[in-house]
Amino acid sequence: MNDSSNLSNHFLIAMPGLADPNFFHTATFICEHNEEGAMGIIINRPLDVTLEEVLDQMNIKASSSVDTSIPIYMGGPVQPEHGFVLHSPGGLWESSMEISNDIIVTTSQDILSAIAHNEGPKDYLIALGYAGWSENQLEEEIAENTWLSGPSNADTLFHTPSEERWNSAAALLGVDLNLISSDVGHA
Repeated sequence: MNDSSNLSNHFLIAMPGLADPNFFHTATFICEHNEEGAMGIIINRPLDVTLEEVLDQMNIKASSSVDTSIPIYMGGPVQPEHGFVLHSPGGLWESSMEISNDIIVTTSQDILSAIAHNEGPKDYLIALGYAGWSENQLEEEIAENTWLSGPSNADTLFHTPSEERWNSAAALLGVDLNLISSDVGHA
């Protein structure tokens, strides 16, 4: 795999015709893409779970100044019991992987403790589960017109309302998803 085909630090945007309920109208941030496959976090599917509930379950007491009402996201159908934090730089955590200069993914509990005490990164998105693709699976799905892909940006990831992220990610490519038919046809 060469650098031009590597989709790490890209948004994967579901085409309107993708009917799989796990990925219908999703925007996914690709954390890793290599010869063995790909791994990403869906960024626009808030769950009916809040930070407060997650912290309570982990016996972490939050400072009163922390907004614990923020939603936790469904990061994907794989290992939904496993947590991931996409975040801006700042702080050292036990298990982090830098995706770009402005986006890091951390899987260790220490970042949740820091967030609960206002000592965490400035921007973050917490997700349960991830989306995964086996070797060549993502490339085949893109060739079948299941996905659009394009470079990510931290503004869409952290500052765009979740219900607008699918369209916002596509707009970065100059694509208006409302103008694309969801019907699949054959010539």
